[in-house]
Amino acid sequence: MPIRVLIVDDEPPARDELAYLLSASSDIEVVAQAGSAREAIEQIMACAPDLVFLDIEMPGGNGFDVVSATLDMENPPLITFATAFDQYALRAFEENAVDYLLKPVTEGRLSKSLARAREAMSAREPRARAQASLERLLAGVGAPMFSRIPVERGGRIALLKPQEVVFCATESRRLMIHTSDGAWPCHGICTMESLEQRLGSGSFFRAGRGVLVNLERIREFSPWFNGKYNLVLDDAEGTELTISRGRVQQFKDRLGL
Repeated sequence: MPIRVLIVDDEPPARDELAYLLSASSDIEVVAQAGSAREAIEQIMACAPDLVFLDIEMPGGNGFDVVSATLDMENPPLITFATAFDQYALRAFEENAVDYLLKPVTEGRLSKSLARAREAMSAREPRARAQASLERLLAGVGAPMFSRIPVERGGRIALLKPQEVVFCATESRRLMIHTSDGAWPCHGICTMESLEQRLGSGSFFRAGRGVLVNLERIREFSPWFNGKYNLVLDDAEGTELTISRGRVQQFKDRLGL
């Protein structure tokens, strides 16, 4: 089976040159190209490539944003960075078992990178190890975790800002993201735990096993029966949610009450 490749670079000549070099390898299939971080995330979700050649500096987001967006995927692609970072950063990449290509890319160095990718793909659970190494890489270079939430909307993948989210709920075994404009299926994030980690501990609170609510979007709340609390949100419908009895004290602590 060919190795499916996505090329990400904001400069079309750089993408074309890399695609040309890759064409010399019979087991490589370039399935898509992207010129921005957002387009890269969309193509990863749509095409499910095995390997991504990823630029770091791009307008509207960088390569680390793209990496962060893949961490919750069930089968994240392997990542090879194309970078002009200094030697300190390059050592960090090597120590975390993530390959890199220093621009301009040479044929010989690309050949070594492809050999490394083939070896990783032939090993057991290569994607799990790649995911762990990418998480260490992000921590090592101090890159912020990507916080946008991918949702399926109108046949495309939209990336929502955390402040756009009113609440999240598990419905019919799917994660639904509720905003002021409607509810959308979450894309690529399979569990509430992963979604909670993505959103962080800022303004989001786990109201119940299957509900994550934005504290900034609570209009009012009141005690309910059996020690539970009832929340009224500030969306147009005035959605009401329940905080389970075991989480009430934590909720009050978060509000400083």
